[in-house]
Amino acid sequence: MHNPCASQPARHPSAAVNEIFATFGLLNWKPLVGVLLLPPVPMLVLVLLAWRLRGRRPLAATLLLGLSLLALWFSQCQAIGQWLERPLATGPTLSPSRLADLRRSLAGHKPVVLVLGGGTQALAPEYGEAHLPDRSFQRLHYGLWLSKQLQLPLMVSGGAGLAQAAGPSEADVAARIAQRDYGRNLRWLENESRDTRENARRSLQLLKPEGITDVLLVTHGWHMRRALRDFEQEAARAGMTLRITPAPMGMATDSDDPVLRWMPSPDGFRRVHQALREMLGLLAGA
Repeated sequence: MHNPCASQPARHPSAAVNEIFATFGLLNWKPLVGVLLLPPVPMLVLVLLAWRLRGRRPLAATLLLGLSLLALWFSQCQAIGQWLERPLATGPTLSPSRLADLRRSLAGHKPVVLVLGGGTQALAPEYGEAHLPDRSFQRLHYGLWLSKQLQLPLMVSGGAGLAQAAGPSEADVAARIAQRDYGRNLRWLENESRDTRENARRSLQLLKPEGITDVLLVTHGWHMRRALRDFEQEAARAGMTLRITPAPMGMATDSDDPVLRWMPSPDGFRRVHQALREMLGLLAGA
């Protein structure tokens, strides 16, 4: 468990990048910057550079082409994705024994299960309305399960992401799904945030007047390190003494075969892309 103090935190150097984007009104450009820095774009740039050098510097062109092809291969391997995820995961999953310990430790406190959003689908044709993509739905499902197991109120934080077209907020879509499909009502909705740092800031603004003392933070394991950092910093900035318990999920692999884990696959590409994106987010203070 994490126990941030209530004093004002030192300003993290990486936060400056995010603040620069915000100061100049460039937050909407962050998704595009991410696309340009993440696979496969850098590898394709190397391929184009090798093509340009093929006549003048054939050896350099060959080396660049080999490097780019190797990088393209590894950027789609589960083994590389899992290796990149390790420094991003904070805390183990909440096993049955840990849940039992949590029940005892939360007695007499005011806890909440808080699910972080991961995006929306503006229109799912099969439903004829906005819906949640797999990543967001997995978080909501686990949050609902966890709140039921511990008999705790549930909150969802998620507005319209920076890369999202106009449409309902993720928290509103999640509330509709929870009520209609699970028969569960969400206690709090935070539906204005656009990224993880705003998830933290705006969620705590809603929870502080309620006297919440404990947050069980639900998100994917690869997102947990950045989410914890932002919540701890924002809690300290808001003067809240808040105990934050990581509730990571979604870290299972598609294959345990050691050979297949080094073969390019959709799951491998997703894992590598997500892990590198999280590392960029940590560096940028997002």
